[in-house]
Amino acid sequence: MPCQLLADCLTEIFEYLDDDYSTLHSCLLVNRLWCGISVRILWRNIWYLKSSVDFQHRFKVESAILSTLITCLPNESKELLYNNEIFIPTPTSKSPLFNYPAFCKVLPITVMCRTINVALDKIPISSLSLKDRNCLVMNEVIKMFMNQISSLKRLTYEYNKYYNNLHCTDFTSFSEAGDCLIDLSELRCNSNLPSEFYYQLSQKCHNLLSFTLYIKTTNFDIELKKLISLQNNLKNLRLSAYYEVDWTDIIPVLTKHFNTLTKLHINGEFEFIPLSFVASFSNLQEIRFLFIDGSEFEGFETLQYVTFPKLQILNIPCQCPEPEYMMKFLENNGKNLKDIKIWCGGGFLSERKVLKTVAKYSPKNFCELKIYNLMNSKLRPKDLESFCISWKNRKPKRSLSLIIIKNYCISLEEDEENMKVIEKYESLGIIKFNTRNHLKEKDDDFKFRGYY
Repeated sequence: MPCQLLADCLTEIFEYLDDDYSTLHSCLLVNRLWCGISVRILWRNIWYLKSSVDFQHRFKVESAILSTLITCLPNESKELLYNNEIFIPTPTSKSPLFNYPAFCKVLPITVMCRTINVALDKIPISSLSLKDRNCLVMNEVIKMFMNQISSLKRLTYEYNKYYNNLHCTDFTSFSEAGDCLIDLSELRCNSNLPSEFYYQLSQKCHNLLSFTLYIKTTNFDIELKKLISLQNNLKNLRLSAYYEVDWTDIIPVLTKHFNTLTKLHINGEFEFIPLSFVASFSNLQEIRFLFIDGSEFEGFETLQYVTFPKLQILNIPCQCPEPEYMMKFLENNGKNLKDIKIWCGGGFLSERKVLKTVAKYSPKNFCELKIYNLMNSKLRPKDLESFCISWKNRKPKRSLSLIIIKNYCISLEEDEENMKVIEKYESLGIIKFNTRNHLKEKDDDFKFRGYY
């Protein structure tokens, strides 16, 4: 009993180190108990341990992970690889200390394919082509995961033309996965995957909470639409469009989730997206539009009149709708917003209008405003002071965090008179002023768009 109590306590402590991989790795070396607890946490999302380091080192780490997984393969899979002259070095000839695949909760198929490509590229060619060898190893590894994982939480499958063994993956193992996919809560995938992939998932996976779709085809697979339609409680939806797409047949499938969806992120790159369908999601708490070409906001003309009673976060970090549309939208929805991120300057909203709108329409608990300066700031000290006075007179009193995202332009704090106003109201506790480099925000946007 004391030993079990210690194990439970250590488990709870180690859970707080979920993202501190270096410390968790050190815990492996303390003793058998610490090793057994920390290894389970490390392997839940093992493929992303070193995503921030340089590529060469990351591939080295991923290859070590693959070698460990090869030792975990069942004997029939090892024999199959041996018979096809596929010899992947393993850290030991003995049985592994743990059944590592059983600990995994995240399965990134694209990362696994890349790792297998790199590993096998260094092994002499056998009677099989490189592509066939990659496919064989990939299918045996996926089959092992499907048989060993009790409950998968996140699955990512983003087809990349450089890893063509993705399209020869055999997904029949998905149908043999038992309950592994029933509780899958997050799926990230492309629209140009084999229809068999969507079909196999739709047979068991009906409880997605988050779905990210990178649209890379001109139309939508019928099995993909079926998979989306079958979800019971979809809350987060992310769409990234890269091609000219006919949205006619996918919109009814998306709007079927009007009652459950709370977060909607849409990214468009030189692609017109009919934003009017967003009006169907009356329970949205967060909206994010990231468009490279402002023409995508033509559909925002309809949204300006729509009220989202639960909307708390509005994020438009790259270009903006027409100023009059944006102002009307904020008038209708500002009372509930807690966080607003929008671009200012040029043909977009002016800083003065943004501050005036926030002061007039933001809710009592609003506490953070981020302004992206596209052009040199034209905010005058008297307008900034007028805003600060309005904020000071709000009831109940609450300080506002005003964050300026600095681009390659002159932002408002570079005006000496503006800084005097800022310092005055900072000393009174009315505002908290800060600046951030636009590259950090751009980094966050790239993550959303699936670049890494």
